[in-house]
Amino acid sequence: MAVGVTGCAATQRGVLWSVPDFSAMARTYGPAVVNIGVAREASATRPHGFPPQGGTDDGSLGSGFIVSEDGFILTNAHVVARGSQIIVKLTDRREFRAQLIGTDSVADVALLKIEARGLPTVRIGDPERTEVGDWALAIGSPYGFSNSATAGIVSAKRRILPGAEYMPFLQTDVPVNPGNSGGPLFNLNGEVIGINARIYSNSGGYQGLSFAIPIDVAMDIKRQLQTKGMVTRGRIGISVQEVGQALAQSFQLPRPQGALIGYVEKGGAADRAGIRSGDVIMRIGTRDVVQSADALIHIAGLTPGQPAPFLIWRDRTQQVLQVVPDRFDLPSLPARQARSEMPGPLGLVVRPLLVQEQQVLRIDGGLLVQRVSAAVSRAGVKVGDIVLAVNGHPVAGIPALLEEVGNAEGAVALLVQRGSARLFIPIELPQSDGDVAE
Repeated sequence: MAVGVTGCAATQRGVLWSVPDFSAMARTYGPAVVNIGVAREASATRPHGFPPQGGTDDGSLGSGFIVSEDGFILTNAHVVARGSQIIVKLTDRREFRAQLIGTDSVADVALLKIEARGLPTVRIGDPERTEVGDWALAIGSPYGFSNSATAGIVSAKRRILPGAEYMPFLQTDVPVNPGNSGGPLFNLNGEVIGINARIYSNSGGYQGLSFAIPIDVAMDIKRQLQTKGMVTRGRIGISVQEVGQALAQSFQLPRPQGALIGYVEKGGAADRAGIRSGDVIMRIGTRDVVQSADALIHIAGLTPGQPAPFLIWRDRTQQVLQVVPDRFDLPSLPARQARSEMPGPLGLVVRPLLVQEQQVLRIDGGLLVQRVSAAVSRAGVKVGDIVLAVNGHPVAGIPALLEEVGNAEGAVALLVQRGSARLFIPIELPQSDGDVAE
């Protein structure tokens, strides 16, 4: 049933205002919010620039919410990518071992399934109808305290964060802490409008900046994971940058807006359509491109193989080009892959950077650290680091990493990129051999 929020009215400086009463929402939809724990492993892949979320090397604690009465649950990918066993705890104290249907690490969304029927569920809302200043309620498991409710307001919409250029986040000042990750963000109608995913913090705890994945994005990912086991996005083979006032004047644009194309991949969809470096994308289909990240978001939402009109600014005039996007697939992480051990001569699990990630980070090659052993974590390597070189030799892929480690004696010095900084980290090699896995 729908739950509205009543409040008590008061006046402040002659303005009528009301304080929402969230108790009915917490009482009605709290049972659909679950606590998620995983087996002991180090943390999941997240770009640097954001604090740790949920748990330690002893296992992770996160949140999720039930979206169908037969047991489908949404959460963050980084909550469940830490171990081989996922345990879901309901508010009625029942516990279930969950099946990982799939993950999408680009959007940081995961879909779980538990074997149960008649479960309480949340209602899905429309984040596009949410306005800045609207009240919002988060329910989750901060620091493992399950079914905790915190409230605040929506601070901004379509916020783009470094390392997550494909996601238009909802920004709130709702107190969200480690363990809240994967939990729902409700509007005053009792509808979920987002998945609490990230915080900006110097301390690792709440400091007034929380970010949620819009629920419409998450539900589309759920549909794709449930029907085909992976998430498909469009790509056209470009890199873009922001159009500031100076660039707008240089290109004689009416105002600073759009996405300036700095690189066009040879043979890619943009190249085939005639798009050139120096073009400014103004609109994709019917969706305007106000800032550069809008272009990446809209392109990712295109259907591969289906032509889409691009309105571009070139030579002081507007032109429309038809672009047939290629497919940008990021395979999901099925449960059998999540059961892999923590292999590797360095105690690392890594994967090569995607071309799009290299373009965003402006680096060639590199290996993204997805998980680390406790020993390597103590040495200073963190999840989200990008391994660039070993003992001064660049590593563009896993074979190169294995070769350099195999040639080393006793210890290695890793050159890693962390945010905008680069640093060397010395690591002692164990006596036993192993493999590095993606």
